[in-house]
Amino acid sequence: MSMPATAGHSKPCCNVPPVVTKGYKAKGTYEEIGGYKTYVTGPSDATKAILVIFDIFGYFEQTLQGADILAHGDSENKYRVFIPDWFEGSPAAIEWYPPDTPEKEKKLGAFFGKFPPPDVAGKVPSYVQAVKDKNSSLAKFGILGYCWGGKVATLSTKADNNPFGAVASVHPAMVDPQDAHGIKVPMALLASGDEPAEDVKKFEDALSVPKHVEIFKDQIHGWMAARSNLSDDRVKQEYERGYKTLLSFFGKHL
Repeated sequence: MSMPATAGHSKPCCNVPPVVTKGYKAKGTYEEIGGYKTYVTGPSDATKAILVIFDIFGYFEQTLQGADILAHGDSENKYRVFIPDWFEGSPAAIEWYPPDTPEKEKKLGAFFGKFPPPDVAGKVPSYVQAVKDKNSSLAKFGILGYCWGGKVATLSTKADNNPFGAVASVHPAMVDPQDAHGIKVPMALLASGDEPAEDVKKFEDALSVPKHVEIFKDQIHGWMAARSNLSDDRVKQEYERGYKTLLSFFGKHL
């Protein structure tokens, strides 16, 4: 029996499985799609898909758990979730962040130089086509990006060949209000307390589409992906609330 809806969320959002603090066992499998190793999770008969663009740290268990929540947390909407490895096995080391030494700064700078968001965004449409070729039941696609991936998701969605019906950006890096003008589909932006609030507000004001913009003020950049410390009860609570918010958003707009 599912719990009644709370806090303005639709009922399906309350079926989110309990968040595992440490040692999460991912439910999905890895496949090669479009030349990229890809984490795939969710019902094989789903008609909707969410493409997840991870942060620079790659396949962390907090990110995989988030994908599984999206895939299995809504009983009324089935999603097949895909996370391609754009870094081809060479993500950034989490020890480089925060970049508080010249050496860390140099390593992070080199990484961003190797994987600029516009380059990766340019590869997204052909990747989505490869997903469709392997999964003929999928009719609708949404995209979700974390941190660096938030910029990739935004650029992919504002492109002329945008294949997505909804976009979500979570604790995004490089928030640029100018990007909002090119977005033509519903958008969610969940910011942490570390992103510049004035840029988030300008981005929100520039969006002319259905939107959900929210700042999780007491959370750090990365709280819903690799940098999430789920052993902290408050972080765990806001991690769960963030995913409920995303499920509500995609349930409404995709």
